[in-house]
Amino acid sequence: MAATPQGSSRLLHPAWIVAAVSFIALIGAAGFRSVPGVLMEPLHEEFGWSRGTIGAAVSVNVLLYGLISPFAAALMDRFGIRRVVACALVLIAGGSGLTVFMTQTWQLMATWGVLVGVGVGSMSMPFVATITSRWFVAQRGLVTGVLTAAGATGQLVFLPLIAALARDHGWRTPSLVVSITALAVVPLVLLFIRDFPSDAGIRAYGAEPDSEVGVRTPASGGAARALTVLATITRKPVFWLLAGGFAICGASTNGLIGTHFVSAAHDHGMPATTAAGLLATVGIFDVAGTIASGWLTDRFDSRYLLVVYYTLRGTSLLYLPILFGPDVHPTMWAFIIFYGLDWIATVPPTVALCREHFGADGPVAFGWVFASHQIGAALAAFGAGAIRDAQGSYTMAWFIAGGLCALAAVLSACIRMPSWARVGVQPA
Repeated sequence: MAATPQGSSRLLHPAWIVAAVSFIALIGAAGFRSVPGVLMEPLHEEFGWSRGTIGAAVSVNVLLYGLISPFAAALMDRFGIRRVVACALVLIAGGSGLTVFMTQTWQLMATWGVLVGVGVGSMSMPFVATITSRWFVAQRGLVTGVLTAAGATGQLVFLPLIAALARDHGWRTPSLVVSITALAVVPLVLLFIRDFPSDAGIRAYGAEPDSEVGVRTPASGGAARALTVLATITRKPVFWLLAGGFAICGASTNGLIGTHFVSAAHDHGMPATTAAGLLATVGIFDVAGTIASGWLTDRFDSRYLLVVYYTLRGTSLLYLPILFGPDVHPTMWAFIIFYGLDWIATVPPTVALCREHFGADGPVAFGWVFASHQIGAALAAFGAGAIRDAQGSYTMAWFIAGGLCALAAVLSACIRMPSWARVGVQPA
């Protein structure tokens, strides 16, 4: 049994407070990312911009969201979690607030694309990996699942509100709501998040007395460390297998469903608010699915979990084109529930595999794997919009995504166990 952490007389270990505030920050980030998908139709109607053009701005957002992640993880090592996350929230507030003044497509690219993309990328999934690696030994998989589920909860909280505000008050009102909300989270981050447990004179939750987990160590190099880690991990085949699978994960979730589901449903006569409500329902079930995935990751081989998740997701996407209609039928509800349970269930096992294969570099390595996730999402956000403009339908996009998920399952099956697992000695 793991030793009781220092400070066990407390009713609540500070690690759980840090996790709770991180959950709130991630809820906000998820809500901010969900906005462009809901505003696609209002922007098209007011400015006449094509879905491909708006999708390109979303692509810039999701691409930066991924590419910034490993550098943000390295900067958290160098300058601290609090500073990086607080600055990220300020960028999001500025980017969202400035959209109310835009009249040209380059301004959409600069605000929702660049500013918000850099902001949300600085507090994305590598932020989860950093928190869990420093603050938890016991229950790491479960906490990873809970924090990852914050993304779904943010979608749940924001999507119906954003859709209703855009319908009743125009798209500028939800943009301002996002800006104000981002600023409101900053004080919570500065007050309650500490960079390491040792800063508060305690051990990580569940750490042994002699464990080095959660102990502050000097960090140097800043963002340059992200490139150093990249040069190291790209020599290992496991990185490319993880990155390839996660690129497909991003294409089939954020890039395709997250960006184009509302627009695709609208093509079949479904009101935008109804479609946004369906996406919010995806968020409800994703909370359960991702937390359950974290629990399973603590108990089963992460490689096989990924094989199952990608196979089920691909199968569901192949059925989606025949489910759309002006009304929500039971078959569509079945898809929403099924897809929701699998939405980002891939994150806990992928984080665990990065930690197993890359050790102390795990959070930064996951940042690069997550970058591939967003590259896939960016390609899908643009590609699906281009398919819709060219063919007048998203059908081909759903079929391509389903086939790619089958490929992701194959890539996951090819991952080998880490060397320490084969000899039975886990590194500290």
